[in-house]
Amino acid sequence: MRISYNWLKQFIKIDWKSEEVSALLTDLGLEVEAVEPFESVKGGLQGIVVGHVLTCEKHPDADKLKITTVDLGDGNAPVQIVCGASNVAAGQKVPVATIGTKLFDKDGNAFEIKKGKIRGQESHGMICAEDEIGLGDSHDGIMVLADDLAPGTPASKVFNIEVDEVFEIGLTPNRADAMSHMGVARDLRAGLIQSNFNTELITPSVSKFKVDKRTLKIDVKVEDSKLAPRYVGVTISGVNVKPSPNWLQNRLKAIGLTPKNNIVDVTNYVLHELGQPLHAFDANKIKGNKVIVKTVEAGTKFTTLDEVERTLHEEDLMICDESGPMCIAGVFGGLHSSVSESTTNVFLESAYFNPVSIRKTAKRHGLSTDASFRFERGIDPEITAYALKRAALLIQEVAGGEITSDIIDIYPKKMEDFNVFLTFDKVNKLIGEELKKETIKKILASLDIKVNSISDAGLGLVIPSYRVDVQREVDVIEEILRVYGYNSIKIPSKINASVANSSRTEEFKVQNIISNQLCALGFNEMMANSLTTSSYIGISEQVKEEETVAMLNPLSNDLSVMRQSMLFSSLEAVSYNINRRNTDLKLYEFGKTYHKIEGAFVEKKHLTLTITGNAQAENWNFTQKPSDFFLFKGYVMSVLSKLNLDKKVKTIPVTHDVFAEGIALAIGAEIIGEIGTIKKSVLKHFDVKQEVYFADLNWEAIQKYVSNKIKLTEIPKFPEVRRDLALLVDQNITFEQLYAISKQTEKSLLKEINLFDVYEGKNLPEGKKSYALSFILQDPSKTLTDTQIDKIMSKLQSNFESQLGALLRS
Repeated sequence: MRISYNWLKQFIKIDWKSEEVSALLTDLGLEVEAVEPFESVKGGLQGIVVGHVLTCEKHPDADKLKITTVDLGDGNAPVQIVCGASNVAAGQKVPVATIGTKLFDKDGNAFEIKKGKIRGQESHGMICAEDEIGLGDSHDGIMVLADDLAPGTPASKVFNIEVDEVFEIGLTPNRADAMSHMGVARDLRAGLIQSNFNTELITPSVSKFKVDKRTLKIDVKVEDSKLAPRYVGVTISGVNVKPSPNWLQNRLKAIGLTPKNNIVDVTNYVLHELGQPLHAFDANKIKGNKVIVKTVEAGTKFTTLDEVERTLHEEDLMICDESGPMCIAGVFGGLHSSVSESTTNVFLESAYFNPVSIRKTAKRHGLSTDASFRFERGIDPEITAYALKRAALLIQEVAGGEITSDIIDIYPKKMEDFNVFLTFDKVNKLIGEELKKETIKKILASLDIKVNSISDAGLGLVIPSYRVDVQREVDVIEEILRVYGYNSIKIPSKINASVANSSRTEEFKVQNIISNQLCALGFNEMMANSLTTSSYIGISEQVKEEETVAMLNPLSNDLSVMRQSMLFSSLEAVSYNINRRNTDLKLYEFGKTYHKIEGAFVEKKHLTLTITGNAQAENWNFTQKPSDFFLFKGYVMSVLSKLNLDKKVKTIPVTHDVFAEGIALAIGAEIIGEIGTIKKSVLKHFDVKQEVYFADLNWEAIQKYVSNKIKLTEIPKFPEVRRDLALLVDQNITFEQLYAISKQTEKSLLKEINLFDVYEGKNLPEGKKSYALSFILQDPSKTLTDTQIDKIMSKLQSNFESQLGALLRS
């Protein structure tokens, strides 16, 4: 946000240097990022003086050039200047750019006036036209100045060049009250008072506002007072639309705005002066002399000032007349109702619109204007009529005209000020220093926070309507502290500290251990936005519409809900990297998913791992090969091993519908994670054409099982035995079915069932695939014999054949 120092001085009398003001504003929380000089004419006409043309003769070698002698008023002899202007003549007073002066072309590029020769004749300067020194666009001839000007007078004094300094303030989103020159002046006054410089805030007077005649009444109807709690309007007739006077143009140019015409410039001026957006309609274009504030049907077409036809949403608040929309309320004006050079009558609007409604509309249409920027953050509802009067008086000053209607002020329910009780103990506790009660009261008074009750415990306060961000006791304390000065809080000479006994299994410590482990394995940590798009709901049954946590005020349609799955965030990152030719990825993320379950909001923490592409970076001493499921499973198990959980975990079939193949990990009856290969149909949504392996670990469940205690068990005396089966099954057969049959077949001796290979492709019958399973058998009381083992394996094979039609591959 840009703030003009000259403009600021209209609100508060101050003669401080800009560096001092910058330091104070920054201490107050309005961080000044830069201070830039501004000149109404680039270069400030430095080096340009009034010259008196003594003689003017034709150039001997050029028909269109003349040789002049000019008195520059510097006490030296007159100088010779060659001039090509047809209107130059002896006796004139003219602007002269002396040797060494820098002038600027239309693109802002500087060039220096040097002594030279033109067609053999010396020239010691340049007699200037108005466009050559930035005072206009004419190049018909040189400027001829008033005869009474003394030679040598600086041109900057003749033309009253305005020199200003502009503060670039990095405004935080909560400080809607400071989005204007008056708002910054209020804060500056509070800081000055705290620094023992008592000063008053000078606000523009509107006492001269009056209704000249009641000849043009525009009726107003507000259909939804929730979206438009206050709407104020007035008509001004007989205006003359033309360029604004220099003082108004200079104010706008200083803060980076391009002047349009005097009516529009006044609305922009008041916006940046007081923080109240306004809009001017051509009153003659309002059909039926009636303004209706309402929403319209979805799909309604509307052309905005930028000549873009937009399709309206049913929640967009519009300013309409009897024939249809004229303006997107608080966001952007309409092309067909705007002020033009032919406008003679104006309907001036000043309003307070619902911040959430304006923000949704602005984001929906991809519009960000000075008006919407302020409405979104909340403006002062009590300044609406005052700003309207201020603008109306300025329009009369710069465009003429008469006030031709009473002010229409529709404000059915006055917005109440916030009431806060401030306790002195809480102030001292949070600030860390005991402030005098009189100091607290003085600061509150400088911030326009009224004290309506006083007790030994604290103060009953009324917060001004423009401070929409101050609603709690801690907010008031923050206001006191920033005005008192963070740097004014003394650093204690004694530091008190206590040593707390913390468990080695505290969540953040365990998380750091695993982060180090994964980084050592070549993984990179990613952090994705918890906000995502609602379009992912249909990709997986695990992402449920009824559990969606939707944003009331979304930044965009792509960030409208909280994520229910971390998979899609990972796939977004994979897609982003692949599109930039970074195809070999190992990513992990600690993050949360968000759910609305039975009316309650639930957050679940996860650790996800994602790999895709080649297993290792290209190197001369090994053959590159792609990552596979078993490599990935090894990474996941190394995490569990680091936490001493690998022996507790058993694998069971996965049920998540985003996996083409995979396994689930469980401790007891609780599933702590799932590992698998992402289905191609899911990858297609993200334009990913290579295999992606994904693991989702329930971090909260894992955290429960992490313990400081190490439980020792005797190494089994009797060995475990592994047997493998390679089965040819139909493509619709899942590992889950094989797992269930295996558990039913042998309940006591069968300890583990693992899927270690899946194959589909050539050399297999059509509609078939190959599963390779391993079976771990162990009897804790004796060594298993080959007869026992063969009997179990035969029974397994028989049940697979009879129940699933499986065949043993040779």
